[in-house]
Amino acid sequence: MGAVDVGMDSSEPLVVIGGPEEIGQKVFWRFTGLVKIRSTREPLRVPAILQEVAHEVESGRYAAGFVTYEAAGGFDPALRTLPPGPLPVAWFGIFDQVETLGQLPHSQNGGIEVLSVQPALSAEEYRERWQKIHLYLAEGHTYQTNLTFPLYVRLAGSPERWFSRLYGAQPTSFAALIKTEEFVVVSLSPELFFRLEGGRIVCRPMKGTAPRGRWWQEDESQRARLAESPKDRAENAMIVDMVRNDLAKIAKAGTVRVTAAFSVERYPTVWQMTSTVEAITDVHVVEIFKALFPAASVTGAPKVRTMEILCELEVAPRGVYTGAIGWLLPGGRCQFSVAIRTLWWHKSIREAVYSVGSGVVWDSTPEGEYEECLRKASVLTTRPQIFELFTTMLWDGNRLFLLEKHLQRLERSAQYFGFPFSVDSAKMLLQELVQPWRGRRRRVRLFVDRSGQLRADVSPIPALSRGKTIPVRLAAAPIDPNNVLLYHKTTARHMYQQLCTCPDAVDVILWNPRGEVTETTLANLVVEINGKRLTPPIDCGLLPGVFRQYLLETGQVEEQVVTVEELRRADRLYGVNALRGWIPLRLLPPEPDREGSWGTSIT
Repeated sequence: MGAVDVGMDSSEPLVVIGGPEEIGQKVFWRFTGLVKIRSTREPLRVPAILQEVAHEVESGRYAAGFVTYEAAGGFDPALRTLPPGPLPVAWFGIFDQVETLGQLPHSQNGGIEVLSVQPALSAEEYRERWQKIHLYLAEGHTYQTNLTFPLYVRLAGSPERWFSRLYGAQPTSFAALIKTEEFVVVSLSPELFFRLEGGRIVCRPMKGTAPRGRWWQEDESQRARLAESPKDRAENAMIVDMVRNDLAKIAKAGTVRVTAAFSVERYPTVWQMTSTVEAITDVHVVEIFKALFPAASVTGAPKVRTMEILCELEVAPRGVYTGAIGWLLPGGRCQFSVAIRTLWWHKSIREAVYSVGSGVVWDSTPEGEYEECLRKASVLTTRPQIFELFTTMLWDGNRLFLLEKHLQRLERSAQYFGFPFSVDSAKMLLQELVQPWRGRRRRVRLFVDRSGQLRADVSPIPALSRGKTIPVRLAAAPIDPNNVLLYHKTTARHMYQQLCTCPDAVDVILWNPRGEVTETTLANLVVEINGKRLTPPIDCGLLPGVFRQYLLETGQVEEQVVTVEELRRADRLYGVNALRGWIPLRLLPPEPDREGSWGTSIT
């Protein structure tokens, strides 16, 4: 397999799907040399189509495509769904070649835009369906029901660029792009339906979700909360039991086992709970689909009765959403994802379709479930930003001040954003960089990009009236404390540049919508009131500065919320950072035209 770059603007049919997971990296395959297409709009024909596909693969060719949720009745007549929509219920391309992509393009924002998003269900309409499910739960018809609904989306921009944009916002191992003259499917699924290789079948159901935190400690708290959540563990365990039972239909006796339970995986906007179930089998792909499809995580329990309830309550066919997308290779290897987080177009309809859903159980709330559904659609409007993480250090002529704390913060931010980062490599780079500057004070900056590439620079410490008080003003507008970039040192500085617009001040003091001060654009803030030196807590919306952390650990300052009014009555103000230490600040008097804007906002 040769390494290539994907031709993102080709008018030819295009199939790009995540290959087998590799340690430390994602692998993507482009299927080329189209020989034929096998597809159907009849659910009862799907097993025969899969059999034909498997036969082509046995002859040495490669196959890639999808099976929609509405294909379920073709594998088992007891599984009810709504009638199929405009997409084929099964579509597979048969190819002569598979090429490994040397680079999967991402983060291209030019020429694409979300024009409108319209959920098929309002909050009240969702509540009505949730209430019906609750009655079914009370009567014992179902134990968990995964209710879904589509969002109809009007988009500007080519499908290829949307694939690029969405992958940039949410890179996953099972990303897929299937483009034909009739339809386009873009999937960012993180969930493995099954992988078969050498007689070993692996399933990894995903059930249990929590939002990400804004900085490392808050993020870890969210992870721990999900890991210990009784509700999420119960939902996950229920789905795992279903997968075990389904696998038992095709597995060799005694080989079904749970190899990882209640694992929590990090994704750009959410934490997800997964478990891994494995077995040994000698059956072919058609029998696997008959036993497992659709995935237990997208229906509920028990599967047959719950799908009847879903058929009653859902407002539109799911299409490829919650179906399966994947590939088959010679030698019996195949892999399919559960097609969640999937966007599709068809030439017969005006809008694109992006569906969302969640598992309704007895202790669910309609508000919580509806909010979770809409949160899952946020990837559509999340514009991926290209930035580097960095840290700024003081080389005092002999050592890098607080080096270990700098590297720890950088490592945690890299972990948060999914940037590869090697502390040892960083130390080697810095050691080589500073050697020529022994005996001279310098500013040293260390950067890491999304690929894990390190770079560093050394320069004179920029001039700042040393020992003198620095004039500052309050920013004219509040910061958004939900902006995660506030909590990490990045090269995305535009938000600070927009706020620092006072010609008579060197810097501005930032504040949040609650009227609490946070930091300056260049330093953390220390406010001295009645002999106490106070620094705002991180959750006010600020960078967890390295020198700030040192001052807290050594007892020189303490955390406390400080309001704008308390700031005005402070005895002394300081900016603090690891490069300059303590920087005396002087708050300039209010400007009426500027102060009115913040004064109105915070009262």
